[in-house]
Amino acid sequence: MRIVAGTWRGRALTAPPGRTTRPTADRVRQALFDMLLHAPWAGRDRIAGARVLDAFAGTGALGLEALSRGAARCVFFETDRAALAALRANIAACGAGDAALVRPADVTRPPPGPACDLLFLDPPYGKGLPARALAALGAAGWIAPGALVVVETAADEALPEDGSLLSGFLLAAPPLAERRHGAARLSVWRAAPGQTATGQTATGQTATGRAATGMPE
Repeated sequence: MRIVAGTWRGRALTAPPGRTTRPTADRVRQALFDMLLHAPWAGRDRIAGARVLDAFAGTGALGLEALSRGAARCVFFETDRAALAALRANIAACGAGDAALVRPADVTRPPPGPACDLLFLDPPYGKGLPARALAALGAAGWIAPGALVVVETAADEALPEDGSLLSGFLLAAPPLAERRHGAARLSVWRAAPGQTATGQTATGQTATGRAATGMPE
């Protein structure tokens, strides 16, 4: 397993033994980043300078690929001890320490964080984790309006429902793209402010577009 392109192109990455961690294959990662670079809804500017979150990071291959291609910073969430050791070794091997922050925390119960422009979620298959993680991340402030959200699931696993409301963020329907690679499926969504139960959007506006001030109309 290697970094596909960018500053660290060809840099070998370490994976922990066993089947607990399931790294995204190099060819799938290349196909994903080719899509992000060339799709009309993305482009090089969506990666260069981006604030990235790699949830269920495992080896960190997705986040490190983004940093190699010019992202400004990446936060990696991982809880498995062996995967954390591999992740930290890969960050050190790439010399990415200044741009990488490892959070040994459950991404379905994250601490408050800075809003990110590009999010990767590659959880264990078949456990309903993408929606749970996105809801928690949205509530904790990790998702910027307009962020691109890349989700890897099993090819036969249900995607989030069109227009799913995730703690004030709406996954704009339909997904921007969906690709199958063997047993895996990649889907790309755009996060947009959605109306909450109080009628206020994630940007602090009411459904009428006025700022929520608490003052009477």
